Amino acid sequence: MPLHAPGSPKLLGVRFALNVFVAAGIVWFVLERLDDRNPIWAIASMVAASEPQVKDAVKMFRSRTVNVLVGCAVGLIVLVVGGSHDWLLPLAVSCAVLVSSYWVRIQTMWRQAPITAALVISSGLVEHSRLSGIEHGLHKVAEVIFGCVVGLAVSYAMAKLWPLAEADAPKAAA
Repeated sequence: MPLHAPGSPKLLGVRFALNVFVAAGIVWFVLERLDDRNPIWAIASMVAASEPQVKDAVKMFRSRTVNVLVGCAVGLIVLVVGGSHDWLLPLAVSCAVLVSSYWVRIQTMWRQAPITAALVISSGLVEHSRLSGIEHGLHKVAEVIFGCVVGLAVSYAMAKLWPLAEADAPKAAA
């Protein structure tokens, strides 16, 4: 297949870079308008959910979102029940791993559950307050989900504008 052909596997990296460029611009623009000066979690999530192939993007979106929700729930429960104590961070992270591994069992992006639990718990530690920790933790989780949604939407839009042949595109690693 020639290098310039729309479905060329040689242009897969270019297509992915374009996905990430457009999605990062959208995330930055929207969050800046909402006065969020540090959208790093949304940007990281957007990159993780962006895939040149839509079916892979949907899989990443679903996996990341489910595990973010697991981590958020575990982090909030530990924060509400235990308060904002340093020793709760390892407990919350470990519980999130167990819930994600044995109950949810979506191995793709399963590390996201303990990362999100740590994010929620650390918000409580930094603020020295359950309520502020809950508020900041939920804000960061919302950023993660927003980034995932934008990554998926841009992947879908780019797939319509610049289709890739399924047979030519490499499979995403699980």
